[in-house]
Amino acid sequence: HYQPIVDLNSGRISAFEALLRWRAPPLGKVPPAEFVPILERTGLIQSVGEWVLESACEQVRSWQQRFARPDLSVSVNLSVRQIQDDSLVGVVRRALERSKLPGRCLILEVTESLLMTEPQRAANTLQRLSLLGANISIDDFGTGYSSLSYIKTLPVSGLKIDREFLSGVPDQPRDVSIVRGTLALAHSLGLTVTAEGIESKAQLAVLEELGCDLAQGYLLG
Repeated sequence: HYQPIVDLNSGRISAFEALLRWRAPPLGKVPPAEFVPILERTGLIQSVGEWVLESACEQVRSWQQRFARPDLSVSVNLSVRQIQDDSLVGVVRRALERSKLPGRCLILEVTESLLMTEPQRAANTLQRLSLLGANISIDDFGTGYSSLSYIKTLPVSGLKIDREFLSGVPDQPRDVSIVRGTLALAHSLGLTVTAEGIESKAQLAVLEELGCDLAQGYLLG
């Protein structure tokens, strides 16, 4: 599935996040929280991850051409096993080459907890991925309880405010303050901020007022 990510300045779709879903006839719709850990444990995450990368790049490249929107990007989540796999850089390179999608139009999302697993190895891999032109974004920002040092040492171009902090907006002052502070920190470092899990017009209004760059959620698509 592809969820649109909207530019709050222009109101236009600027990117899509590729979301993995599994429909199994005997089981119905199996949520990622159930099947992704199984993919991780069995090692299937590498082959499924490669398929996701190739499919997502090809899909967004076709939309770029169909709608004359060469700026459209796609965001793909990376897992711990993928980051630890030495073949990842080659997989990403092939996906870009086969789809003819420019590297700048691919956003690779990693979580804080992932970065803390073999941090030096993760840093080396992300540096190599950035040399392909891909953008690196921190997913679920603020939930990993990790050091902020990776923001200044890794080739990070953006971050996502987790829905956990947006669920209390606009009614909970502390949540609003956390969002405001995150935006100030990120923007001072030249990072683009995406708010995820937007489900109400009131949330969206606060984010626009605070100067958030991008947003996604069921309210928007």
